[in-house]
Amino acid sequence: MTDVQTKTDAETSPEEPGRPTASTRRVVLLGAGAAGATAVLAACGTASSTNSNGSDFTDNPGPAGSAAAGGGNGSDSNGGSGGATLAAVGDVPEGGGVIQGDYVITQPTAGVFKAFSKVCTHAGCDVNKIDGGQISCPCHNSKFSIETGQPTSGPANKALPETKVKVDGDNIVAA
Repeated sequence: MTDVQTKTDAETSPEEPGRPTASTRRVVLLGAGAAGATAVLAACGTASSTNSNGSDFTDNPGPAGSAAAGGGNGSDSNGGSGGATLAAVGDVPEGGGVIQGDYVITQPTAGVFKAFSKVCTHAGCDVNKIDGGQISCPCHNSKFSIETGQPTSGPANKALPETKVKVDGDNIVAA
């Protein structure tokens, strides 16, 4: 008669002396799942990403005048007492605006200047046009008011973050 083995190596337990324990399929699968979950969570923890046009963006822009916002050392280029120079007054048309650096600088009415982040609050794309009192995002056609930064159409439902500005001589600077 032949000897029939009733237990596989995977079923052996540490209580059986002289018999090594083997990794079970369950342990291997759990380990692989844990490694995959770790990779996914690590990817979710980044603060910046790449948008559909290939440029980097962050959903947490630095304050005006900081190095993170590309504003330099916090003083304007003329050595004045204001913050970083964002644009020249003469470059910003009344009823419109310009996109300079990380900002959209607008002049909704004569002598009133506003600055907003150029990063769309919907998917992080950079806005690219100011026309007819609207700031436009090319990715999903969101539009924002040049006066308040509030969305006026499109999938965006949050306003563009505003940076307070003031006029210092011929320049618009961070306040």
